[in-house]
Amino acid sequence: QVQLVESGGGLVQPGGSLRLSCAAEINLFSIHDMAWYRQPLGKQRELVASITSKDRTIYSDSVKGRFTISRDNDKDTTYLQMNSLKPEDTAIYYCNAHSPFGLDFWGQGTQVTVSS
Repeated sequence: QVQLVESGGGLVQPGGSLRLSCAAEINLFSIHDMAWYRQPLGKQRELVASITSKDRTIYSDSVKGRFTISRDNDKDTTYLQMNSLKPEDTAIYYCNAHSPFGLDFWGQGTQVTVSS
């Protein structure tokens, strides 16, 4: 059974930083592509950043230069370092694991609120 557990969300002032973690209970974590998505209230879920099993990264234009995705295959964990946070970054952030066989797994989400 696959389980992804996000943590690290919370309330932060504009310009602040947060680090999200996604602990994966999944076989062969290292062969999965990992990603962070977010869903603002009343809007569609969107890709924030992804990292492949080969450590190739992709970022949405809205977070490029401010967010950094990384992974630790020894700990089966993916991270999202978020700096220079803006109110428009407010959303529920979801961890995603994509297997080489085309299966997608999701975490339960963690709320990030950027407000003064």
